[in-house]
Amino acid sequence: MTRRSQVVRWSVGVAASVAACALFISCRDGKAPTAVQDAAAIGAGVNDGRFSAGNPPRIRHVFVIVLENEAFDRTFGSNSPAPFLADSLPKAGAFLTQYFGTGHFSADNYISMVSGQAPDSATSADCGVYTDFVQTGTAADGQAVGNGCVYPRSVRTIADQLAARGLTWKGYMEDMGNDPARESSTCGHVPIGSIDITNHASPTDQYADKHNPFVYFHSIIDSPICQSSVVPLTNLEADLQTPGQTPNFAFITPNLCHDGHDAPCVDGEPGGLISADEFLRRWVPRIVQSRAFRDDGLLIVTFDEAGSGDATACCNEQSGPNVAAAGRSGPGGGRTGAVLLSPFIEPGTVSNVGYNHYSLLRSVEDIFGLSHLGYAGQSGLVAFGADVYTRANPHRKLGGE
Repeated sequence: MTRRSQVVRWSVGVAASVAACALFISCRDGKAPTAVQDAAAIGAGVNDGRFSAGNPPRIRHVFVIVLENEAFDRTFGSNSPAPFLADSLPKAGAFLTQYFGTGHFSADNYISMVSGQAPDSATSADCGVYTDFVQTGTAADGQAVGNGCVYPRSVRTIADQLAARGLTWKGYMEDMGNDPARESSTCGHVPIGSIDITNHASPTDQYADKHNPFVYFHSIIDSPICQSSVVPLTNLEADLQTPGQTPNFAFITPNLCHDGHDAPCVDGEPGGLISADEFLRRWVPRIVQSRAFRDDGLLIVTFDEAGSGDATACCNEQSGPNVAAAGRSGPGGGRTGAVLLSPFIEPGTVSNVGYNHYSLLRSVEDIFGLSHLGYAGQSGLVAFGADVYTRANPHRKLGGE
C-alpha cells in the first residue's frame, strides 16, 4: 500500500473523530500519526521505563468493546471490510498483533474476560439452556469444577472486585429490553432453566445473553446492583458527560448485527465487519472525546474469538478442569488481534507480545489494584506492559479546561 493510500484510509477515521486527534502527540491539525513503529523501539524512547506489567499507568476509566468471530488476517488485512478498525484505530493507538481468544463459541470467552473461569461443556456451547452451574469442587487457579452456565455466588468477577473496592462498573448492552417479552431492559436474561431464546436475533431485538458476561454469575444477577449496572447501550452517552458519571469499568456489547456476529442481519443490515466498523465509527469518537477518557482512560477493542477454524492459543493457556480442549478442536479461541487507545499510548505502537482474554482481565485488575481471578492469576501470564503503555507524559488538559 502506498503512503498516499494509507493517508486516504486514515482520513476516513479522522472525518468521524477529528476531535480525538488532540489526544495523541503525533496527531496534529487532523493529520495522520507517524508511521507505525515497533513497540520495542518506542518503549525505550518514550516510556522511559516508567510503566511495566506490574506498574501500569494511573488509568481510572477502562472501556472494553467486544466484537465477534473474525480471523486476524480478515480483520486487519489490506482488504479488510473494516478500515476504521483495521487502519485508523491502530494508527491512533496500540495494535496487539498476537492477541487470542480463549475458547469457542461465545459465552465461554466473555466469561473468561470478567472472571478468569475456563470453559465447560455448557458455556462452550453458548448455554442453549440457561442452567445453573453445578459445582463439585475447586481446582488450581480458582477454577470451579462442574458444569452449567450461571456460576454460584462464591465465583467472583471483576464487577464484584470493583464494587468491593468502592469503584464503579457497568455493562452496556445494545438492544437489551427492546422486546420485553424476551428480556428486561436492565439485567436482562431469560429465566433460569429455560431455553435461551436470546441466542438468535429477532427483527426488533438483537440482544443476546451469550454476549453479556454479567448474567452468568449469581453474585451479580441476585444483587440489586444488576438492575443499575447492566443497562442498555443508550445509557452510555449520558454517562460519558462527566468523569463522575462514567464508570471506572465499562463493558460494551453491540447487538448481534453490530458486533459482526450475524451477516446479513435480520433488519436488513449487512452485518459482519461492515456493520461492526460502522458501530465503532459511531461510538469510539464519543468515548475518546469524553473527559473521562481524555484524563485517564483506556479503550480496548477486541473480538471474542477467531473464526471457527482457528483454535490456536497463546500464553500457555490451560483448558481447565471441565473440558479436554478449551477451543473444542484445539487449545484456544484463535488469533484475533486487538487495538488499544489511551493518552498513555503513543500512536502507531505495535506489540507482538502474546496476550489473551485472561491477560486482559489481569491487566484491568492491575490497573485498579485488584487481585487476580481464575486464570488471570496463572503463573507466567503477562499483563499489558511497557510494550503497550508507550507514553509516560500524556496531555492531561485540553482546550484550557
